[in-house]
Amino acid sequence: MEKKHTKTFFLAALLSIISSHTLMGQTDETAENWQEELSSRITLNGYAQGGFEWQDMDGNSTNSFVLKRVLVWAKARITDRWSFLVMHNFSGSLLEYYTDLRLTSDQAISFRIGQFKNSYSLENPLSPSSVELIEVCSQPVSWLAGSTDPLFGPSTGRDLGMMFYGQLFNGFFNYELAVMNGQGINRKDLNSQKDLIAKIDLRPVEGLRIVATGQKGTGHAVGVAAWNPGIALDDDYIRDRYSFGAEYKIGAMAPGKYKEARPFSLRSEVLGGQDGDVNSLGGYVTACLPLRDGWDIIACADYLDRNTDVNGWKQANATLGVQYWFYQKCRVQLQYTRCIRGSQLGEDYNWLQTQFQIAF
Repeated sequence: MEKKHTKTFFLAALLSIISSHTLMGQTDETAENWQEELSSRITLNGYAQGGFEWQDMDGNSTNSFVLKRVLVWAKARITDRWSFLVMHNFSGSLLEYYTDLRLTSDQAISFRIGQFKNSYSLENPLSPSSVELIEVCSQPVSWLAGSTDPLFGPSTGRDLGMMFYGQLFNGFFNYELAVMNGQGINRKDLNSQKDLIAKIDLRPVEGLRIVATGQKGTGHAVGVAAWNPGIALDDDYIRDRYSFGAEYKIGAMAPGKYKEARPFSLRSEVLGGQDGDVNSLGGYVTACLPLRDGWDIIACADYLDRNTDVNGWKQANATLGVQYWFYQKCRVQLQYTRCIRGSQLGEDYNWLQTQFQIAF
């Protein structure tokens, strides 16, 4: 990975040198126009999230300051139909790099190739800078999208592949159809099969989304799991997924000075998967109630059963918290979670988290 980063920075430096030589000998007016054109086509965004957490899991009280992520991404609009994005996590690795090409004059058909968040579930593609939970995704989404599944390995819900997507009927019907490695972030495919992921997103009225997703794939185990003893390290196995969910946003509190308007939101999904011969099932309900002066109340209940045929692999979480938006996309969060675990997972425990987010 260090070699890749070296190449990235070398290319950036090379482009800078080329640009400087290109401008040499040109008039000041020409150089200024070139710089204005370049700046109008490139946007730079980023955010950082960190905080403090405490747990008493398995009878052991632990606490720590944590740095969750420091992300910066640049998007270049090459033409009106063609763009490129690169995203880096400075507390981790290169996250996304892809190019988008709109194939029609309207929004009906677009094409993407590279590394990006896959289409599975309503929640996985959402940005951590906007979702309500400090832990970002609910249990079943984190698990089934691959982020916390030891068989799949850490993925942040991203993969390498290509996708066709678009919207029809004035935005009522939205779709995504992707072919991906099915091996996760920054990893080449470890088998010859590719994963197919499809999403249908209906928006019948303003603020309402009804979403169904499905994934048909073959995994290659990079680890082992006690709840799935039939899959050994380096085994290829069936890895299928589905989800059905909806999200509704209504109204908005007055934004106030330096703040954005925030709607009431309610999001829920039922999700399931198959890994080899083992089936898993989960779901969640997440609500955000905006108050005055930048304050929100957050509530979430989620559930995951890692193996529906064997007792003891279930866990239910109940989260309650508040957050305060002090400047547009910047906020402070406080959340308490009660984790109720099945007999195979251990004793119930408490989890307290705080998080500070700055963004631009």
